[in-house]
Amino acid sequence: MTVEIALLRGINVGGNRILPMAELRAILEGLGASGVRTYIQSGNVAYRGALSPDAIADAIFAARDFRPEVMTIPLESFQPVMAANPFPEAEVDPKSLHLFFLASPSLVDEAELTAAKGPEERFQLTERVLYLHTPKYLSGSKLAIRLENLLGVAATGRNWRSVQKICEMAQAV
Repeated sequence: MTVEIALLRGINVGGNRILPMAELRAILEGLGASGVRTYIQSGNVAYRGALSPDAIADAIFAARDFRPEVMTIPLESFQPVMAANPFPEAEVDPKSLHLFFLASPSLVDEAELTAAKGPEERFQLTERVLYLHTPKYLSGSKLAIRLENLLGVAATGRNWRSVQKICEMAQAV
């Protein structure tokens, strides 16, 4: 059975859209997933099964009265995203390297992203992932605060440490 990763956007942030991870695991199990595991409180889930993002979001809405953006990625697609990291030297400081997973391909002109970034920032945009190296961390990024508007598609970001932990968790499912 396929191992999938679900990334939920905007849950458990600032005391809003609260969803305990035990409840999230139960919701996915109720949808037929097995071996469900979560990593930290921000909506990182790995499981065996094939669930649509809409089915997960609808089940959360039914339980909690909010509908988060959900992206699902098969583990077999997640691992190559990690291997394709264009900034391997940044891995030593995992808080400076972020991967933004896109809900659909972006049609943004990369010149717009270049114009919006800070002088020390670097990025690479692929069809479904934007890699962002920002030595001043995300809080100091000029690009990150405008990223989703520039991309024109929903995106959810994870730092390199989280990406590694999510992959390790998924491999253990």
